[in-house]
Amino acid sequence: MGLFDLFKKQAAPKQRTALTHTPYGDNATNLIYNLLFCDDLELYKTNTEAPYSYPFNILFSEASTVEDLQKIIDDTGTDTRIKILAYNSQYAKGHHPGNKELLAVIIEVGLEGGLDVLASFKNGTARYINQTGKILIWESTTDAKANELTEDLFAKSLQIVHQIGPWDQPRRPNPTSGNTRITFLVSDGLYFGEGPTNVLFNDQLASPALTSATRLMQYLTERSLQANE
Repeated sequence: MGLFDLFKKQAAPKQRTALTHTPYGDNATNLIYNLLFCDDLELYKTNTEAPYSYPFNILFSEASTVEDLQKIIDDTGTDTRIKILAYNSQYAKGHHPGNKELLAVIIEVGLEGGLDVLASFKNGTARYINQTGKILIWESTTDAKANELTEDLFAKSLQIVHQIGPWDQPRRPNPTSGNTRITFLVSDGLYFGEGPTNVLFNDQLASPALTSATRLMQYLTERSLQANE
């Protein structure tokens, strides 16, 4: 995979588990959409080739301890999505982290033509799924402007996280046309806010984060277009 692939259909990985949510007509796009939320370890396992090397050998082992998983979390080279999986695995073992680390912000906008999704991860990587189901994958962690926009989004998102509590139920179906949802993947669980799009974009608390996310999406799209000229 290169730095980014602009609006290209992804080849369908070997999928052996049913997908929880299917907002798109294409199965490969639905898979990528579900993987964004890092809440289904089995989905990651069935799409990772064995034998498993680090950190997957720890993540996928039932014998792994909280301490083993903490090593993944503390590893500065660990991909953000892997850290989220490790935190979730600790939680499943009854361990609640003492810190509150925001790891990902996912914006879902229900449109008449489908679902627009921007997933921004703490390490600067991102995924954008257009309502048509086409995908932009951003893998750079060194682009200064993208990192600046990501940091701004996370700073404004933390203001929301500190005022709401974690969701203790299974992830809800994607928002329908006219609604927007902001999901925050935090070390101690999933947080979210949802409402009519026009209301959220004018909400005193939600609007700054949504505006920042829009700027990030526009920048990533422009950079990708330039790279594909």
